Amino acid sequence: QVQLVESGGGSVQSGGSLRLSCAASGLRGRIYCMGWFRQAPGKEREAVATINSVGTPAYAASVKGRFTISEDNVKNTLFLQMNSLKPEDTAMYYCAVDETGDTGGYCGDTARVQRWMDYWGKGTLVTISS
Repeated sequence: QVQLVESGGGSVQSGGSLRLSCAASGLRGRIYCMGWFRQAPGKEREAVATINSVGTPAYAASVKGRFTISEDNVKNTLFLQMNSLKPEDTAMYYCAVDETGDTGGYCGDTARVQRWMDYWGKGTLVTISS
């Protein structure tokens, strides 16, 4: 049974930093794409950052230069370092994995990648106050 467990969320002031972690277990095959997604109240879920099987990252325009996605392949853990946080970053943050290869070569397509992810965590809440 695949499990993705996010942690590291919390409440910080604008300009602060947080580091999210996603621990994956039960994965049996190759991981084609992993990513962080977020959903703010009243808004649709959106991709924040993804990383493909060779470690190439991609970012949503709104977070580029502020967020960094990384992974520890040995521990099957995904990270999201978030700096210069803004109130508009407030959201539930989810990690997700593509283990079937449905993302194809489009792991970096932040507009569409979420439709191809196979497994999702339950999320960790990030709240940024002004």
